[in-house]
Amino acid sequence: MKESAAVMDNEHRPAEQQPAHERKGSLLRTVRAVAWSMIGLRKGSEYQKDIERLNPIHIIVVGLLALFLLVVGLIVVAKLVT
Repeated sequence: MKESAAVMDNEHRPAEQQPAHERKGSLLRTVRAVAWSMIGLRKGSEYQKDIERLNPIHIIVVGLLALFLLVVGLIVVAKLVT
């Protein structure tokens, strides 16, 4: 019973108090955060909100996927130009 009570407590905690791996940020918010970070334009307040709400594992996965797509896109453009 103690474990289920602990799980329920985690679900009702504000996002900033939950462990990082249990945060449930939306996919769209994660993609937006990664895109703005890759461009280099990010408000400090938005960055702080992302730290509190987004799951770091999701950010890493979306970041790697975005990097892969960027490299593939550059290769395609280079092949089309030459």
